[in-house]
Amino acid sequence: MYTLAGKNIVVGVSGSIAAFKVAGWVSALAKAEANVTVIMTEAAQRFVTPLTFAALSGNRVYGAMFAADAGEEMTHIRLAREADVMLIAPASAQTLARLAHGLADDLLAVTTLATRAPVLICPAMNSAMYSHAATRANLETLRVHGYHLLQAASGVLACGEEGQGRLAEWPDVQPFLLRLVTPQDLAKKKILVTAGPTREAIDPARFLSNRSSGKMGYALARAAMARGAEVVLVSGPSALPDPAGVRVRRVISALDMYEAVLAEAADADVVIKAAAVADYRPATVFDEKVKKDQIDTSLSLIANPDILLELGRRKRPGQILIGFAAETRNLEAAGRKKLAAKNLDLIAVNNVKAAGGGFEAETNQLLLIGRDQVAPEALPLVSKDAAAHMLLDRVSWLFRQAARLQ
Repeated sequence: MYTLAGKNIVVGVSGSIAAFKVAGWVSALAKAEANVTVIMTEAAQRFVTPLTFAALSGNRVYGAMFAADAGEEMTHIRLAREADVMLIAPASAQTLARLAHGLADDLLAVTTLATRAPVLICPAMNSAMYSHAATRANLETLRVHGYHLLQAASGVLACGEEGQGRLAEWPDVQPFLLRLVTPQDLAKKKILVTAGPTREAIDPARFLSNRSSGKMGYALARAAMARGAEVVLVSGPSALPDPAGVRVRRVISALDMYEAVLAEAADADVVIKAAAVADYRPATVFDEKVKKDQIDTSLSLIANPDILLELGRRKRPGQILIGFAAETRNLEAAGRKKLAAKNLDLIAVNNVKAAGGGFEAETNQLLLIGRDQVAPEALPLVSKDAAAHMLLDRVSWLFRQAARLQ
């Protein structure tokens, strides 16, 4: 339900040197078990052969408007009707102009005109062409017509110039494509997610921290974005890249996270606190690195503010507050205690000693406990992306329940 598997995706490739990059995209989609059909313009076939895309997709590649072997089939109508989503990449200046003005003079244009599936367009061209007033006007017209557009990236172009016009990278495209085929049950909701550890400085070279990688929080941010939410991710130090379509605020310490979270939470519909925030910080922070022979073996600590407790105090009616608890035993009892103490609507408890469910793992197994009378829900051991969607299913259910009571 929340993947591209089984989706009929029509990929339109137009004339640009960036067409070779889209071959990798088609391969990625096929590996994700999507059913991919490629339409190539005549110009595109001068850069990459149809055989390449046929081999990668496992399906016939279409190009000619009136193929000799088409018989009585109206290929553009069939492809338009079967598509769950269309992806046009690279979209050349010519293709943008053709689509903006509703022309139907090649197979890609006429299929795009005929489909009622969402269409995601990824432009690629010389930077001067991309910034030209005519191209900008065509892009705006396409937006007005309801097409979804990703901006071209900046960098060194194939012509040797540097500027905006590069085809976007697949990790930035895939989340938007997934969003177009995912039920938008969290549309118009602002969801704030915290992720990762915090670092509490001892001196410029040393700090206190924990083993959190941020993977669960980042998975939640990606999942919420796919389901239509406006997502803000407040992340402690993490090596993970910013999720596409998500506004990210990176912080270091617990005090940094406290300030960022409270600033963002005031108008959030949902707050999911998945970060592993340090409970304490050193009472003294040294400006210079402490030499080994000068280190005191006793470290004095002071408590950090309890972010989740403060969120619970400030929680407004209708706002959903979700916490996480990393435990090693008595999961339900520990979860219920924290649920009540922090004024939460839902808590996700995981056993960090369990195989596949601890820090830095790619999988997780959550126990969901709500403040309602619904029995605790023990989720299976799944990928963190799948676990994120299971948790958001519960959030969606909470909104539906609230709507019924109004």
